[in-house]
Amino acid sequence: MKTLFKFWAINVLVLIVIGSASAQEKAVAVNPLQAYYEVKDALISSNASVAGTKATALINAIKANEKTNASEVLRDKILFDAEHIAESKDIEHQRDHFTSLSTDFYALEKAVKLSDKPVYYAYCPMKKSYWLSEVEAIKNPYYGSKMLTCGKVAEVLK
Repeated sequence: MKTLFKFWAINVLVLIVIGSASAQEKAVAVNPLQAYYEVKDALISSNASVAGTKATALINAIKANEKTNASEVLRDKILFDAEHIAESKDIEHQRDHFTSLSTDFYALEKAVKLSDKPVYYAYCPMKKSYWLSEVEAIKNPYYGSKMLTCGKVAEVLK
């Protein structure tokens, strides 16, 4: 009976360790740029709650990705803004932090190349701010449906 219990206990521990490894692999697998895009999309939809949740995922992706350690100062600035977006329920406050988050993410993408696909660096003349997008079509995260197509692509990072 003791042998059966030990065998069962060892199997349970192995499953727990395997489950932990899978969770860690999934965290590492999330590309910080993709997590950024998800925050952007939530802001386009003017959904502060989803933006907060996606910003938390962005924080985890930044912390788990080795490439983001290239510049500790830049990484810390990104985490600062992402944390403010995650903690706030005010869409305008989130959008204010998204402005500097986008500027710093642009610098990070230029420095370490987080994607092998084109990254569109778009500009909003009303907000006088930039954002990154995975598509060329303009969908403005600063004004959502109020001015959805306001802006232009300023640069394409390849």
